Amino acid sequence: MKTKILILFWAAIAIAGPAHAQVELKTYADSNGFVDVQKLTCAQLANTFQEDADHLTTWYSGWYNGLAKKHMMNVDRAKGLEHQLIVHCKANPGKKIIEAIDVVFKVYRDERGIKMKQ
Repeated sequence: MKTKILILFWAAIAIAGPAHAQVELKTYADSNGFVDVQKLTCAQLANTFQEDADHLTTWYSGWYNGLAKKHMMNVDRAKGLEHQLIVHCKANPGKKIIEAIDVVFKVYRDERGIKMKQ
């Protein structure tokens, strides 16, 4: 019985595929310590620690809100959009994060009938 359980355990691990080690966000920094947020990929976001992903998505939120000249934050909405971004990124690891944000925001606006001002 124990042998069968061990075989099933190892088979499950083999099927699951390779594990990806999580890395700190600073892993993607240049020699001066700067992270180029326009070049980061979804795979890089998905492979950072959760607190680094939270930090990064908060930075992106501030960047986008600054571009839109908005000064308010809806915490629950931001957390929900971060979750959707990470889900999208896990499904599209080769996509740049800024491209994934565009997709997630478009879906969010479309679902709510929000029109962008020109």
